[in-house]
Amino acid sequence: MLTASGADVALDAIVDKVYLPGREGSLQAELLAATRTSGRLPYVIDGTLSAVWSELAAGRPVLVLQNLGVAAIPSWHYAVVVGIDRDAHEVVLRSGTDRRRVMSTDLFLRTWRRGDYWAMVVLRPDELPAAADRTRYFRQIAALEQAGAMPEAGTAWQAALEAWPGDPVALFGLANVRLAGGNAADAEALYRELLARDERQVAARNNLAMALARQGRYDEGLAEIDRALAGVPEGVLAAELEDTRAQILAMRRDPD
Repeated sequence: MLTASGADVALDAIVDKVYLPGREGSLQAELLAATRTSGRLPYVIDGTLSAVWSELAAGRPVLVLQNLGVAAIPSWHYAVVVGIDRDAHEVVLRSGTDRRRVMSTDLFLRTWRRGDYWAMVVLRPDELPAAADRTRYFRQIAALEQAGAMPEAGTAWQAALEAWPGDPVALFGLANVRLAGGNAADAEALYRELLARDERQVAARNNLAMALARQGRYDEGLAEIDRALAGVPEGVLAAELEDTRAQILAMRRDPD
């Protein structure tokens, strides 16, 4: 799956990341995490044959979880769907060491149903799934950030903005990545764009203050904190704003 997305990975390295000896296999969480640490974005698609078909049409193989056993004696198994023959009612899988295993659609659906119809694709940071659910997709970008893949997360947020122009979550996410990456000027522009759309975005104003401070514009940053504090009650947000104020004051005292 990773190789198909263009990632440069070695099989042994992936085994070390996903294989759990105690379970003699892998859990979905490990597969998702290994995808992120390889600079790719995992996306769990809808559990329908049409969703699988759409991803295949977009040139992406689909990883599925099957149960090849019975309820009393389950036999969990991951396979990669690489083709669907609608006329022959067959699904083509890379399964185990078999590069091409053909299974009837009915049998595939039965074994897939026992795995709760779980399926995922591996996305490059600059591409979206065939049928993107905004919330689901954004959560995966945020997880990519948490995994430390900041450049890839930035590319993904940019792709999100192309799909959902002006989206406040995508703007905020891209601005945060730019700020974390040391590009305070770009981050400032993005925070200002977000605030121009909705000046009540306190978190954006807080981060704008820090972006200004990172450029040595301490007084401007403190002014943004004052402006934000004037519009929020005491509480968590106010405490965060005061913490940012303290950081900016410390930066102004000791610019180095």
